[in-house]
Amino acid sequence: MGKKGLTRELKVGLLGGGSWGTTVASLVARNAPTTLWARSADTVAEINQHSTNRRYLPDARLTPSLRATTELAEAVSGADVIVFGVPSQVTRETAAAIRPFIRPWVPIISLAKGFELSSGKRMTEVIGEELPGHPLGVLTGPNLAKEIMSGLAAAAVIAMDDDVIVRELQGLFRTGLFRVYTNDDVVGAELGGALKNIFAIATGMGDALGAGVNTRSALLTRSQAEMMRLGVALGGRAETLMGLAGMGDLLATCTSPQSRNRTVGLELGSGKTIEQVLAGMSQVAEGVKSVGPVWQMACERGIELPIVREVYSVVHEGAPATSAFRGLLSTAAGSEAEPG
Repeated sequence: MGKKGLTRELKVGLLGGGSWGTTVASLVARNAPTTLWARSADTVAEINQHSTNRRYLPDARLTPSLRATTELAEAVSGADVIVFGVPSQVTRETAAAIRPFIRPWVPIISLAKGFELSSGKRMTEVIGEELPGHPLGVLTGPNLAKEIMSGLAAAAVIAMDDDVIVRELQGLFRTGLFRVYTNDDVVGAELGGALKNIFAIATGMGDALGAGVNTRSALLTRSQAEMMRLGVALGGRAETLMGLAGMGDLLATCTSPQSRNRTVGLELGSGKTIEQVLAGMSQVAEGVKSVGPVWQMACERGIELPIVREVYSVVHEGAPATSAFRGLLSTAAGSEAEPG
């Protein structure tokens, strides 16, 4: 990597056949030979034979050159770039599984927006522990897979602390109306993508309970304040959390009917338990998993996060969404610069 245009000579291995992993694989396949790894033999056969993945992207046609495989070695061993599109809770085992096949110093980009339950670590931290010595980064932003596959304009951030590599990879991911910006704040970009899922659950609960535009606007604004408060405390930069990886992703995830985390909130607000909601879902809603580690981080650091607290009470303590949302509305208001 290094000269303009060399991205077309790179080979990419993308791990994960869900909606976002498949979308990114299809985008990257326009720029470089790309092999997608998925566990499902049916999904792999469908991609290879029909250039579709109807389970996750029912109306989309994938880039015809995209290849798929059920063999990790086939996706990884010849790849110059590895992209992790698996859910956060299987990232560590997937990273360990590819260790025998990945070549030294191959850059790794994470797409997952969550924290490891057992450790509370970000995905690049998890991958770095299992695969030391590899340049690590994240691709994140307000990116709804179905909109991108429909050809609508979107923007994302690729964050790495290596300026040379990140600019080369920028061209690998950028295509058509999908614009990609660079950033060297991996922590802030990763935190923004993970934290917004929790606030989308809160927004969904409010929408189901009949919250008006004024209430939703206040909730989104205070969500951004909580994201900034914790994100900066954990090492992210304020300007990153105000950009596409933070505020941009927050707005998309909290307002779109396509948002899985907002859908969780809508179902909780309609009176379902979290067990009933999850039983009816075919894809992972990362906010459900993330709220536990995030609330623990906040408690350990003495950081006030009222919205996170109420979502935690519903997801992990069985509190009804009605009481949680009343709790948010009844929180005493002080200075706007203060928590609460």
